[in-house]
Amino acid sequence: MTTEAAFASRYDQRVRLVRDVLKQNTELSDTACQALAVRLLHTMDTIPERMR
Repeated sequence: MTTEAAFASRYDQRVRLVRDVLKQNTELSDTACQALAVRLLHTMDTIPERMR
């Protein structure tokens, strides 16, 4: 018996977390939540550490 574990990078896990929060708290579509999650994480990642 073999099981295949799907690899999910930390980035993918972060995107999924933000997407799920958006889906729970807005009426946006899944596609819109995914796109917004990617944009939010990109923005947060580009903010200098001192400002966070």
